[in-house]
Amino acid sequence: MIKRPLEKLVFAATGLVLAIQLAPIIVVVLVSVSASPVFDVTVGEFSARWWERLWANRTFWSAITLSAQIAALSTFLAILLGTPAAIAIARAEFPGRDALAALILSPLMLPGIVLGIAMLQGFKVYGLTLSAAAIVAGHVVMTLPFIVRSILAALALFDFTLIDAARTLGCSFPRAIRKVMIPALAPAYVSGGIFAFLASFDNYPISIFLADARTKTLPVQLLEYIEESPNPMIAAVSTLLLVLTIVALLALERFVGLRRAAAI
Repeated sequence: MIKRPLEKLVFAATGLVLAIQLAPIIVVVLVSVSASPVFDVTVGEFSARWWERLWANRTFWSAITLSAQIAALSTFLAILLGTPAAIAIARAEFPGRDALAALILSPLMLPGIVLGIAMLQGFKVYGLTLSAAAIVAGHVVMTLPFIVRSILAALALFDFTLIDAARTLGCSFPRAIRKVMIPALAPAYVSGGIFAFLASFDNYPISIFLADARTKTLPVQLLEYIEESPNPMIAAVSTLLLVLTIVALLALERFVGLRRAAAI
């Protein structure tokens, strides 16, 4: 008798939380197809005018392309750097191993604006100019924890005796790593890479400090557009980013599985 009312209460609370979380997203999608020239949901009046403006706006597409390129490159570099770092943390015994792991994962615990200011000051000390290369370097630092954490979780389930078996069959150590370990780590690369790409693509705090006047990623361009001429085209861009996130999650479910990715 007590269980059923408690179940109803749990379901009601869950539904309320979902409604609160999904309501702003639904409003943004409706505004993107609204006929109103301001941020308003017009019932019964829908229009594709803001999507047409977005399609014709070269500035936004240039920013989207730049953000995608920076996200892809920073994710690739994070994988190249994160793989040996994760293997060293998981297998090697050396002084400061725990400190190295904490240092690599620290960007997840720091506010983005603190990380952006620190990188800006660091680049100034070493005389580095602000450019797309600076943004890529900053995004590698920010995306590296996603890759390392995913690989460390996968290495915890990996049988390293397979490496020894491959070497006894004639493989060199690098070839054994490439032929045996890398395929086993593929799910970790996919899950960590997707989260790293999305985190880089949508990053604002680091990009705003490291970008120059000629290098504007999508989040920076969005902020400038909101300040200069805000209109529902911003909602169309936000809906496009939402679609990108859904596609990434579907790809993650297809190739890895959401439950397995959450475990990683």
